[in-house]
Amino acid sequence: MSRVVIIGMGDTGVLTASRLRDVDVIGIAASPGLVSGQELGLRITRPALWARDYLIGYDRFKALDNVELVYGEATGLDPSRRELHVGERIVGYDVLVIASGTANGFWRQPTNKSLAEIETELAQTQQRLAGAGHVAVIGGGASAVSAAFNLSASGKSVTLCFPGERPLQRHHPRVWAHLAGRAERLGLTLLPHHRAVAPNTALSPGPVQFVDGTHLGADLVLWAIGPGRPHSDFVPREWLDDGGFVRVEPTLQVPGHPEVFAIGDVAATDPLRSSARNWAFRLLARNIAHHLAGRPLQDYKPPRNRWGSVIGPQEDGLTVYSPAGKPSRIARYWQDRLIQPFVVRRMIYGGVRPKQAR
Repeated sequence: MSRVVIIGMGDTGVLTASRLRDVDVIGIAASPGLVSGQELGLRITRPALWARDYLIGYDRFKALDNVELVYGEATGLDPSRRELHVGERIVGYDVLVIASGTANGFWRQPTNKSLAEIETELAQTQQRLAGAGHVAVIGGGASAVSAAFNLSASGKSVTLCFPGERPLQRHHPRVWAHLAGRAERLGLTLLPHHRAVAPNTALSPGPVQFVDGTHLGADLVLWAIGPGRPHSDFVPREWLDDGGFVRVEPTLQVPGHPEVFAIGDVAATDPLRSSARNWAFRLLARNIAHHLAGRPLQDYKPPRNRWGSVIGPQEDGLTVYSPAGKPSRIARYWQDRLIQPFVVRRMIYGGVRPKQAR
């Protein structure tokens, strides 16, 4: 039976592993469970609720029951021998999937901590933000907008600083047009055309210094800027683009190495690196099966705009935006009673067991 090795067991790695059939699957993981990079705003304002849906031990995923997990960090790769180095261990493969993601701020970092330690850190971050009178959020992407909206909804005085005319430049313009009214109702202060001088930390004391020489007073500054740093140090340099992301063909295969695939934020599929979303894991699982069977593979076609949830679940429900920017709201009742337990946990993840009390 062929062996498929997946480097990185985040959202994309878990979903890919859960779709593979009739192969031996080995997942390389840094922590004992899924630590999702989704919904930053929920994570920093309601960490217990976030942990319920986005911090899940691998042993709870029914679809991973036959997946062997190796805990550690990928340190090297020998394509000629088809061998991956994980610390001192060598793991052979027939097919390799690079789904190692990126580091971005304090919420997307490799960690070998226990889930209990991660929960403690979540609570400490929330308490630190709750104790600040005024929070400046720096960035114009979805993570920054999510953080700013959720902090503002919790009663916090928040200023969102971004370099362009509007936030969410990678979404359809209708998305921000829809959210702008909500920002006004929340009392969220917007500071466009302000590019900050970024420090080396993701959560720091104020004030904020801008490149034009001005500054903004704040008790705490949350930095949500930049595309992130790809976890690709173990990958041969010739496989990477100038930013360190793994170059791929439309089939998600690495050029010249049809047995190696890349997916998610580490893969240079398009400027949005959209294979981290858009159901690309289903296409990848199918392409792996076709590759092993010698059948034609399907191309991944990235969308023009980012889509999906931006600010996450709110008291009035969850709003999801289409690639064309059209909003659709799911009432909170259905989000809690249908979407999470049945659509997400049962249908998408293949079943998630209840959390055992410690």
